[in-house]
Amino acid sequence: MASSPDFASADHTPENPDGGSPAPSPDPAAAGSGRRGRVRLRRTAVLAVPATLVAAGLAVFTAQGALGVQFAISGMPFTVTATQLDGTGFEQFGGLDNMAEGSPNAGDTGGQVLVVTSAIKKAKLTKLCQSVDLGGTNLLITAGNGKTRVSAKDLTTDSTQLSGDASFDNIEIGNDASTLTKANAKGPIGVFSQQADTVHIANLRQTNYATTAGVFKLPGLNLRFSDSGC
Repeated sequence: MASSPDFASADHTPENPDGGSPAPSPDPAAAGSGRRGRVRLRRTAVLAVPATLVAAGLAVFTAQGALGVQFAISGMPFTVTATQLDGTGFEQFGGLDNMAEGSPNAGDTGGQVLVVTSAIKKAKLTKLCQSVDLGGTNLLITAGNGKTRVSAKDLTTDSTQLSGDASFDNIEIGNDASTLTKANAKGPIGVFSQQADTVHIANLRQTNYATTAGVFKLPGLNLRFSDSGC
């Protein structure tokens, strides 16, 4: 997980590229079926709230070009694992990441990746592992294997997959992403989101396309090439 000094504010609020008002909210009726999805907080992805509702809302924003990005991603996914994650100030909402124009990793996606952005104001992780498949070998990073845990402030991750054993304190589900207050990030108006005072995830596993943090401390950092990933 690599931090970006240009992203310390971690503000995901988009602007309309034509200078007009933000794109209208998605039609609630179109996503009504997803709204009845059950929330599961054990052995499930953290975003276990209606994924169909998020996708429906993002489809409208994508068509109107209302979702912005903070930097051009490489388009190469990386795996992140940790035995424990403890966070204070948790938010989560949908978004789009964009690759640089002409990226060889764009494929037939048009250079865009639909992601779930998770923002944590203060986070601590145990036995952090990150790996990137480079084709035949993996760039492997580990940290926090000793007494001192990995710590981060204003941490955000853009993920296509996130799983583990999760629990939350004072969770709110169904917020408008533009009104979130628990961490230093906001999503587009009209997009489904959730937030909580605290989050705990055991056996965390993520597939990420971007990670940013205002501060990232990696005790016992070890970077190397390896035949296997995390």
